[in-house]
Amino acid sequence: MPAASKIDLMVLGAGAAGMICAAEAGKRGLSVTILDHARAPGEKIRISGGGRCNFTNLHCSPENFLSENPRFAISALKSFTQHDFIERVKAHGIAYHEKTLGQLFCDNSARDIIEMLTDDMRAAGVRLELSTEIFEVGHRDTHFEIRTSNGVWHAERLVVATGGKSIPKMGATGLGYDIARQFGHSVTETRAGLVPFTWASHMAESWKSLSGVSVDVKAGCSGASFREAMLLTHRGLSGPAMLQISSYWRDGERLQIDLAPDTDVTAILKQARSDRPKASPWSVLADVLPRRLTQKLEQELASGAKRLADMGNSAIEDLAQRLHGFGVVPGGTEGYRTAEVTLGGVDTTELNQKTMESRLVPGLHFIGEVVDVTGHLGGHNFQWAWSSGVAAGRFV
Repeated sequence: MPAASKIDLMVLGAGAAGMICAAEAGKRGLSVTILDHARAPGEKIRISGGGRCNFTNLHCSPENFLSENPRFAISALKSFTQHDFIERVKAHGIAYHEKTLGQLFCDNSARDIIEMLTDDMRAAGVRLELSTEIFEVGHRDTHFEIRTSNGVWHAERLVVATGGKSIPKMGATGLGYDIARQFGHSVTETRAGLVPFTWASHMAESWKSLSGVSVDVKAGCSGASFREAMLLTHRGLSGPAMLQISSYWRDGERLQIDLAPDTDVTAILKQARSDRPKASPWSVLADVLPRRLTQKLEQELASGAKRLADMGNSAIEDLAQRLHGFGVVPGGTEGYRTAEVTLGGVDTTELNQKTMESRLVPGLHFIGEVVDVTGHLGGHNFQWAWSSGVAAGRFV
């Protein structure tokens, strides 16, 4: 490679957002290079959805995203919707299926999505440079200078699509935030999102024995709630409901968990008291909840009454209320090690919502997870990658 290669556009990060952006820009006749430190493109795509990639969600809308500026994502999401991406998937002959709550997965493999993106980049003349370390990014006169382990690049425009800090074992770093700050941008507080909780120290020893128990719950915190499955593990609480609510939780806050949503526990126990007065309330509840869980809850919540016949209406109502509003203060979360996303990021007040361009440095764009826009579980974060990537790719 020459001492300095001159191109129209450099994209940093060959993930979902970076690749779709590079392909869009290449289609417009721009000379585009995309860099990544990994040995293969789309590594987070490859491992997502159990290897089948939950690539979008049929019900994706701006309400499925968190940001200090909740309205920022609206323009990009409307300009390139989940239906637009689905049409691309169909055009490439990728078979897919819908799971619960509108989640779409590849029938075959997540590699189908990666191949679609790399094929689109190749057709658009995009140059893909892998196993490339980025040493320095600067701005010289009318161009950006990117110094890498494979040489120096001069680009008229620069797109930062380096992702967040989640899953560092795959090479995730805070590079994108460093670049943003270098160019005068603010970065909102970052923390792990869509991540399992860990047990508080006083619960760890006794509750880890329930590892493997799963139950449908309604989990709430900070005004948000999600009705999905909860999985108890030897480390703490996981499953979709817990991952979802983790994005709203802060250290020390209590989770409110309805262990029997859509079930009238009071009515069930009162009817059982009439039909089976000698029965234990917990033997009745074992028909509603997993038996191992009811045995543990009996230890935690037992009021002394051994038979339903010995329980008055107020005692039954109190027990039902405690099941519908079971409170847990987690010890913490598993952090970036297992987090699916990074909450927070480049402050959206300093970006153009239609083009993702910096309001401080012309020609500089930020897309995908590095931006302070984070989706719910279920394909929404991929849709933000597609929508923000296309928005930038069409305007760089």
